[in-house]
Amino acid sequence: MTVTDQPLVLGIETSCDETGIGLVRGHTLLADTVASSVEEHARFGGVVPEVASRAHLEAMAPTVERALQRAGVRFSDVDAVAVTAGPGLAGALLVGVAAAKAYALGLGVPLYGVNHLAAHVAVDQLEHGPLPKPCIAMLVSGGHSSLLLVPDVAGDLISLGSTVDDAAGEAFDKVARVLGLPFPGGPHIDRAATSGSGTAIAFPRGKYDDGTLDFSFSGLKTAVARWVEAKERAGEPISVPDVSASFQEAVVDVLTRKALQACRQYDVKDLLIGGGVAANSRLRALAQDRCDHAGIRLRVPRPGLCTDNGAMVAALGSELLSTGAPPSPLNIPADSSLPITTTRL
Repeated sequence: MTVTDQPLVLGIETSCDETGIGLVRGHTLLADTVASSVEEHARFGGVVPEVASRAHLEAMAPTVERALQRAGVRFSDVDAVAVTAGPGLAGALLVGVAAAKAYALGLGVPLYGVNHLAAHVAVDQLEHGPLPKPCIAMLVSGGHSSLLLVPDVAGDLISLGSTVDDAAGEAFDKVARVLGLPFPGGPHIDRAATSGSGTAIAFPRGKYDDGTLDFSFSGLKTAVARWVEAKERAGEPISVPDVSASFQEAVVDVLTRKALQACRQYDVKDLLIGGGVAANSRLRALAQDRCDHAGIRLRVPRPGLCTDNGAMVAALGSELLSTGAPPSPLNIPADSSLPITTTRL
């Protein structure tokens, strides 16, 4: 079957503050358009759910139209609609799910309500081809830090470990606020760290040697805040690059250590890293170095596919469609707490 013979899937992602629309045929990405409301949230230092929901409502139709134009296709060419049904912000999810139901019903095509986190796994296939079976996936974002065993991306995933408190991306945002850096914190800390030293300050590494595959970043975030407060009380200068680099090093050290621990424990030779924090340059570099030394094959999507996007939703929808998975009913809910182990509704 040629690419043009494969079904065209429209993907809709509205789990947080970005309206993402993707168009995928098989493993070929035709369009990936995003309308972000991040600037509207920046002055609050975090995402405001009501603002995000309103932004999705306003951006939905224009962003879909832009994706169709970019792909050079029409609505009538769409063979299926996939949408993030959870997890995420309830109001934001509702906008996307309602739009997807309307598009699917109007076009007379099947609807697939998918798990946002499983979509972060599936998106790598658009860049690196089919996923090995099985593989280990580490998903790191503003709301999640999880290790998964993935027997088949179109099937349910097996949770191996997760954060017991703050997610990695959440810790980046909170530390950025302490350092006076803008929201979202991840990219700004990454940039500041390039001129700092990752060994300048010995910040703690939570659950580093506890034998589990779980994560903890709350203590690290608190340690950074206390260190900065102590310097301010003493009237001493604070090197934002050094604090950024040392904090970042503590996070990625733990993440990569646990990921390789999971690969060894389950005798899996392929590691996938996805989610917004996977765009971090130091995480990508350290993961590659440690995987090379351990004989593990590393897969990380390009940064633009790591953050929330419609392409990943379309990719998972395409995978489900190709495997003959039954579509979702038109009365599927938006499930803000959808378990990571449930690939679709």
